[in-house]
Amino acid sequence: MPLVSTSNILETQNCVLALNVVTLEHAEAFVSASQITGTGLVLQLSENAVKYHGSLAPLGSALLQIAAASATPIAVHLDHATNRELVTEAVRLGFTSLMFDGSNLDFEQNVSETRAVVEQGHANGVWVEAEIGEIGGKDGVHAPGVKTSVEDAVSFQRETGVDGLAIAVGSSHAMVEKQANLDLQRISEIAAQVPVPLVLHGSSGVPREQLVAAVEAGIRKINISTELNKTFTESIRRSLSSDSAMVDPRKYLGQSRAELEAHVVDYLLLLCIR
Repeated sequence: MPLVSTSNILETQNCVLALNVVTLEHAEAFVSASQITGTGLVLQLSENAVKYHGSLAPLGSALLQIAAASATPIAVHLDHATNRELVTEAVRLGFTSLMFDGSNLDFEQNVSETRAVVEQGHANGVWVEAEIGEIGGKDGVHAPGVKTSVEDAVSFQRETGVDGLAIAVGSSHAMVEKQANLDLQRISEIAAQVPVPLVLHGSSGVPREQLVAAVEAGIRKINISTELNKTFTESIRRSLSSDSAMVDPRKYLGQSRAELEAHVVDYLLLLCIR
């Protein structure tokens, strides 16, 4: 199946998981889980991950090739981009989706910058997500406890033309325990007024039953990163602890990839196959 846009996946699914890639094994596990369940998903490469690897093209190109070879629909997405040059590079490389993060800007500047990215994306057939309100836990940019108002969500989407809107409703980035408490009423209120898919960031900290309820309330794209990295890392830790002579990274990375795949299969069956 060809590489697709996030919008293509959402045409046939009630929601889509958007999963952050750090290593090639992440992408392989995610796409394998997609094919096991017959469910499309989004491979995300964050601006921070790009900085870690030193550039976008090597891993980004690999994700595009993995997605193009998948039997299930896969979108490749640039996540939390603040650098406009990186946005342009992703578009030129062939990414089908991106999120511009102007949440550290004031409202009017966020609108202006986001509108320009939307125009660029739409001219190249790219689905564009942005964020209104602030979601805690990301590099000191976001203020915990702040929630998106219905009025701001409606105004921001109307003025920017974004295809997907990330809203702040009680979740926080980088949570390693499931202690978030979502404002499901706020999700429903925004979903009733905003005509594009709503996105939940910081989903690793949200209890499973609340994620199910969030989808029912109107969330369409669910971003998960920290929880999956925890699974991946804990698997490596167990493998190395059980065999002090192990030196072949394929052995411990292969086991971690398998556990990551199983974790994602579980989430896909829980949320996106209804």
